[in-house]
Amino acid sequence: MIALAADCMLFEMTGGESIPFSAEMISAEMVGDSARLFDEEFLRNAAKAVFHYFKHDLGRQSVSMGEFAGALEKVLRGFALTAKAVAEVNSRPGMLESDLRRLVRESGEGCELFFFPRLRDEVRQQLRQGPRVLRFNGLRGAVKQLIGAQRWSLRCQDLQDQIVGYLRECCSAEAGKAEFALLVE
Repeated sequence: MIALAADCMLFEMTGGESIPFSAEMISAEMVGDSARLFDEEFLRNAAKAVFHYFKHDLGRQSVSMGEFAGALEKVLRGFALTAKAVAEVNSRPGMLESDLRRLVRESGEGCELFFFPRLRDEVRQQLRQGPRVLRFNGLRGAVKQLIGAQRWSLRCQDLQDQIVGYLRECCSAEAGKAEFALLVE
């Protein structure tokens, strides 16, 4: 029996045969109907990520083509929904949105010291664009990330109140005479 190359995995076809593919080879094979939604490089990278998941994360040496295609479809469907949501938000004139969970990740999870200045910078950046509605979402998730909590607690409630109060102060200080609505979810 011939040894399988380290960067390859066996793909079981519907006819019963198994064909070795590398991540680059399978990404070229899996483009299909998704090509109209995503660019070619994005599809290659998504296929490589799914390949890595099966090969390294799950430790698999072989996978059926249907299983691989299903996993890739699930990943692409998630990105398509995200792209659609971003398009919907961008199609609402005057509304700007920021994800508090993203700001926590950018400032280092569990680090309030860097989160609050990062939040003020985000408010400044958004207000420069003159929104009618400034929306911050993901508050509960951001609080739990900062504290490192699995369940909601009084400490979480206190931090949530601090964040909302800080957002109000930042908006008051930065907005000047501009009129807009602040929405925190």
